This record gives sequence, structure tokens and C-alpha cells, in this order.
Amino acid sequence: NLILKLNKQMNFKLKKSIDDKKQVFGWANIAEDEQGNTIEDYQGDSITGEELEKTAYNYVLKFRDTGERHNPTLRKKGKMIESIVFTKEKLQALGLPEDSLPCGWWVGFQITDNDTWEKIKKGEYNMFSIEGTAQVENVNKAIQAKSFLECYT
Repeated sequence: NLILKLNKQMNFKLKKSIDDKKQVFGWANIAEDEQGNTIEDYQGDSITGEELEKTAYNYVLKFRDTGERHNPTLRKKGKMIESIVFTKEKLQALGLPEDSLPCGWWVGFQITDNDTWEKIKKGEYNMFSIEGTAQVENVNKAIQAKSFLECYT
């Protein structure tokens, strides 16, 4: 049921960095905007909120490391310190209006590699990019999805 092209990257801008702590935070992925409209990534791919939540849990349980540019030789540059997939149910449990945040995966990482941190500070790395494999599923494009750029840049 995952609606994402095989081995595609999804890029989302860093929202906050804390220099003295070497921490970065932002959206790893957004499935739906605040009104429930499907969001497409830079490649025109999308993922359901349900599948995004499963993917996030799998990542947290099995990996939690961050690297550079999906390069296997540049892994272990930092460790996940924060992760939540905001769903309508979680917003309700938090006492927030269900249209207050998108259905998306918010993450934070503690960067442990000084060279990587310098690249983040210089703006060379200014967004998160998730990587993975998926089952390709054709979606009825008659329902117009918004692009990430339309909503969040």
C-alpha cells in the first residue's frame, strides 16, 4: 500500500538547528497538509499517513543513525533524538485542533561528526532526505495533490 517510487529521495528543509548542541530538527516527510490534502515530494511521489507512520516506527526501531547523501561509507554521522509522526489522532490526544499541523514525520538528530556539522552550519546540508525502497502503486491523479514546494517553502 506504500505509495512511493522505488529508491526515491524526499527532501524537506531543516527548520531549526541549535549550534552549541549540534542538533537539527525538521520534517522528514509530510504525507498530508493541514487540510488533509495529499502532498507530493520533489519527484512527484506521495505516501499515505498510515504508511509513513509504519516507516517511521521501523526506522526508529532498527536504525536511528543519520549520514550524508545516502552514501553507505558516510553513515553514523549522528543519532536520532526526536521522532513523532503527527496524525489527526495524536493531535486530538494532545488537545490540538486536527488542522493545526500536517500529517507528517518530525525528527531531530544529534550530529556527532564535526565535519558534517560544519556542512550543516554552512548551509551545504539544509534539508532532510529519507531513503528507502517501496512497492510502487499507481494512484488516480484525478485527485490533484499539492506539491511540498507549494505548501512548505
